[in-house]
Amino acid sequence: MIADGVEDEEKWLAAGIAGLQQNAFYMHRALDSNNLRDALKYSAQMLSELRTSRLSPHKYYELYMRAFDELRKLEMFFKEETRRGCSIVDLYELVQHAGNILPRLYLLCTVGSVYIKSKEAPAKDVLKDLVEMCRGIQHPGCRHCCGCCGICASKLYGDEQVVGADAAPADPELRLAVGLSGLQGPAREKEKREKERSELRDLVGKNLHVLSQIEGIDLDMYKETVLPRVLEQVVNCKDEIAQYYLMDCIIQVFPDEYHLQTLDVLLGAFPQLQPTVDIKTVLSRLMERLSNYAASSADVLPEFLQVEAFSKLNNAIGKVIEAQPDMPILGVITLYSSLLTFTLHVHPDRLDYADQVLGACVKKLSGKEKLEDKKATKQIVALLSAPLDKYNDIVTALKLSNYPRVMEYLDSETNKVMATVIIQSIMKNKTRISTADRVEALFELIKGLIKDLDDAFHDEVDEDDFKEEQNSVARLIQLLRSDDPEEMFKIICTVRKHILGGGPKRLPFTVPPLVFSSLKLVRQLQGQEENPFGEEESTTPKKIFQVLNQTVETLSNIPAPELALQLFLQCAEAANDCDLEPVAYEFFTQAYILYEEEISDSRAQVTAIHLIIGTLQRMHVFGVENRDTLTHKATGYSAKLLKKPDQCRAVYACSHLFWVDDQDNVKDGERVLLCLKRALRIANAAQQMSNAARGSTGSVTLFVEILNKYLYFFEKGNPQITVAAIQSLIELITTEMHSDSSTPDPAADAFFASTLRYMEFQKQKGGAIGEKYEPIKV
Repeated sequence: MIADGVEDEEKWLAAGIAGLQQNAFYMHRALDSNNLRDALKYSAQMLSELRTSRLSPHKYYELYMRAFDELRKLEMFFKEETRRGCSIVDLYELVQHAGNILPRLYLLCTVGSVYIKSKEAPAKDVLKDLVEMCRGIQHPGCRHCCGCCGICASKLYGDEQVVGADAAPADPELRLAVGLSGLQGPAREKEKREKERSELRDLVGKNLHVLSQIEGIDLDMYKETVLPRVLEQVVNCKDEIAQYYLMDCIIQVFPDEYHLQTLDVLLGAFPQLQPTVDIKTVLSRLMERLSNYAASSADVLPEFLQVEAFSKLNNAIGKVIEAQPDMPILGVITLYSSLLTFTLHVHPDRLDYADQVLGACVKKLSGKEKLEDKKATKQIVALLSAPLDKYNDIVTALKLSNYPRVMEYLDSETNKVMATVIIQSIMKNKTRISTADRVEALFELIKGLIKDLDDAFHDEVDEDDFKEEQNSVARLIQLLRSDDPEEMFKIICTVRKHILGGGPKRLPFTVPPLVFSSLKLVRQLQGQEENPFGEEESTTPKKIFQVLNQTVETLSNIPAPELALQLFLQCAEAANDCDLEPVAYEFFTQAYILYEEEISDSRAQVTAIHLIIGTLQRMHVFGVENRDTLTHKATGYSAKLLKKPDQCRAVYACSHLFWVDDQDNVKDGERVLLCLKRALRIANAAQQMSNAARGSTGSVTLFVEILNKYLYFFEKGNPQITVAAIQSLIELITTEMHSDSSTPDPAADAFFASTLRYMEFQKQKGGAIGEKYEPIKV
C-alpha cells in the first residue's frame, strides 16, 4: 500500500509539472508580445496547479519552486510595465480579480514586491493584505503552500517599516507549521500524517531562515518583537512534534549572538513546552551552538561572562527537569553532558563550574541503582570523557571531587570502558602523575579494571579483551613516577594496595610492572644504606626489598610459581648490585623453594634451572659458604631433570658457576672439569638409552655442545682442560658419527664441522691462542 501511494504521488507530481510547464509556455509567449491580460490569465492557470492536497510537503515544495521560478519572470515584466508608464496601483487591483484565492495570493505577492519597491504605498499595508489573504486558505492540503509565502514575502523584506510591523508575516508561517497537528482522520492514515508533519520541518525552517535574514532585524528588534512573538506561537500550539521542530528551527536559523543575548527569554519557554517534547535534544543543540560560538574566538568570551550564561543554563536545566518529572534518566544525563561541554569551552579555568555540573548530575542519580540503560551509560561516558578531552590531563580531572561519584553509577562493564578511556588519555598525553594522593584517586577511578566490582569474575569475559585491559593497567603502572624517592615509594605502596586485591587472574599482569618500577627505584638509591639525617622513615633499598618480597610471594600463592621465580631472581640480582648479601640470599632461597615445591612441569623446570644458573653466575656479593650452598643446589637440580639431554645441558651450564671471568675468587678449574665429565657421562647414558629403545645411538649433538664448552674454558686458561682431553673428545665424536648404529643427523654434522673449522681458524690466527690450539689435531 505504501509503495502504491508513492507511485501515485509521483504520477500526480508529474501531471502537475506538465500542466505548470504548459501554462508557463503560453505565459512566456504572452509576455514576449506584451499581452498583459493573457499573461495574467495563463499565470493564474499555472498557479492553479498548486491547488492540490494529494502531494506530501516535500513533493508540493518541488512543484511550488517550479512555479516560483516562473513568477520571477512575471515580476520582471511588471517592473518593465511600470517603467513604460503602467500604473502599479492598477496592476495591484487587476491581479486581485483572479478567480481562485491561491493564484490570487501568489500574483498579489509578485506585484506587491514591485509595489513596495516603488514606494507608492506603505509596505505595512501591502503585507497586511497578504496576511489577510493567507488566512483565507482553509483547505488543509493547500495550507502547505502558505508556509512558502515567506519566500515570496522575502522580496518585500529589506524595509525597516515592514520589519517593524510586529513581524506579521511570521505568524501565518508558524501557524501553518502546526496546521496538521489538529487534523483528524482514520487510524490507518496516522503514520502518513505523522510523516507529513515531520517533513514540514524543513519547509518551516526555510521560512524562519528568511525571517532571520531580514536586514531590519537587529538584536533589539529580535529581543523585543520577533522572538517573543515566535515563542508565543510555539508555546500555544500545544503539539509536541511542532514544538520540537519549531524550537529547533529557532535555534538553528538565528545568529549565536542573538541567542546569547536573549537567553532569559529563550530558556523561559522550555519549561512551558509539552512534557513529551524532546527538550534534551533541543537544549543540547543550543548549548552546542553556544559552545562552538565561544570556541570560535576568544573575543566573545566576555559576552558569556556578562550575561552569566552558565548560571542561566544551569537554572534552566533544573527547571526543565523539575517541569518534566517523568523525564528519562538518559535525558537528564544528556542535558548535563551538554552543559559540561559548554562550561569547558566557555569557562575552562573554572573547575568549580565543571564540578558543580557533575554534582548536579550526581544529585539526580542519587537513590538509583547502577544504570542498566546502555544509552544512558554511554552518555555518562561522554560526560566523564569531556574533561579529559578538554584538558588532556587526568590530573586536572582528579581535582573534580564529583568525578568519581558519577562513575559509581556505572555498571561493571561500562566502568571498565571508562577506566580504559582514562588510561588511554594518560598514555596518549604522556601525563605524569607524581604524587601518591593522585595515584590513589586515579586507581579509585579505574578500579573496574583492577578488581571485580561485583565480587565475582565472569567466566564469559573474552580472554583477549581481558588481557588487553590488564596490559593497559600494566603500562599505566610503568608511567607512574616521581623524582622524589620518598614520594615514589609511597606511590609503589599505593599501587600495591590496590592491585593485590585484583585476584589470581590479574596479578600476573599487574605485579611484574610494579616489581620493575620498584627495582628502578632501588637502582636510583643504589649504595644508600641509611638516610644521612638519621630519619627512620626514610626510603632505603632494604625497605623496598621487604615490600618486594611480600609482593612477589602473592604470585606463589595464586599459584604462578614460574613468574614468581623469575621475579625473585630479578630482585636477587638487584640486591647483588646493592651489595646486600643477606637480601640476595633470601631471594634465591625463595626461588629454590618455588622450584622444589611448586614447579613440577618438566619444561618449566628446564627453563627455571637455566634462569637460576644464569642469575647465580652474575652474582658477586656472596661469600664462599653461601655461594657453595647455592651452587651445589643448582647442580643437584640439574642432575635430577627428567630427560637426559636436559640433564646434560643443565649440568654443563653449571660449569660456568665455578669459573667467572671477572671474579678471581671464582675460578675452580677442577670443579669445572667435573661438571663437564659428568655431562659427558649423562650424554653417553642418553646414547645408550636411545640404542636400547630405538636400536640406534641417536645424534651426537650433545657431545659437540660439550666439546664447545671444553674449548671455551680451554681458551679462558683453565689448566684442567688439556689438549689430550679435547683430542679424546674429538675422536669420540668422530667414532660415534661413523658408527653403524648412529642415526644420520645433518644438523649435528654441520655443527661439528663448524667447530672443527673454528679450531683451524684459531690455529691460523697465531699468537698465544694459535700456540694453544697448535697441538690439537682436527
